[in-house]
Amino acid sequence: MSELEIRRSIIDHCRQMNATGLNQGTSGNISVRHGDRMLITPSSIPYDEMTPDMIASLSLASTDGVWDGPKKPSVEWRFHLDIMRARPEVNSVVHTHSTFATILAMARKPIPACHYMIAAFGGNDVRVCNYARYGTQELSVNVIKALEGRSACLMANHGMLTTGSSLEKAMWAAVELETIAKQYYHTLLIGGPVLLADDEIAGVAKSFGTYGHQSIREKASA
Repeated sequence: MSELEIRRSIIDHCRQMNATGLNQGTSGNISVRHGDRMLITPSSIPYDEMTPDMIASLSLASTDGVWDGPKKPSVEWRFHLDIMRARPEVNSVVHTHSTFATILAMARKPIPACHYMIAAFGGNDVRVCNYARYGTQELSVNVIKALEGRSACLMANHGMLTTGSSLEKAMWAAVELETIAKQYYHTLLIGGPVLLADDEIAGVAKSFGTYGHQSIREKASA
């Protein structure tokens, strides 16, 4: 995919996030690895007004946030960049303030093994990273820790993020995470879910190699 196509895809997925209710306003942000650089949504630009040239480009070797482009990158560029530097298998990061994931993040409630699809995120839960102010290096450190052995996390009093080997997979994961967050929230209203055992989640994770569309690692579907 050319750089222009990636830039257009980022904008398309941003608009999709808001159209489906996965995000509101300009609170979310998306990044995609492209060679030795990262392309990321600009700060505070409404998605319907965004054009491909507005997508900011940062070197993956950068530590100071210097960017190329007419618009400055999302204030959350740090954790996007640090995730890609720490996790070479990650080619895209999606961050949203989706309603139910954010509710759980505000309550600082991790999502346990309430549904077998929790295994899609790498383990028997989705963790909540410790709170730090948006845009800070501290938040980036906290996110990286919460993502150890996982492909997604909730962000305390903030929102959620998912990762993927492509933008499509990271977006699929964001939809799936919000779905599980919504289901878990509602089970708490009737006494809480019956949790699946660790060995069951491990078995599900193993079976994902031949499950769904190609495989769960490609793009799971139930």
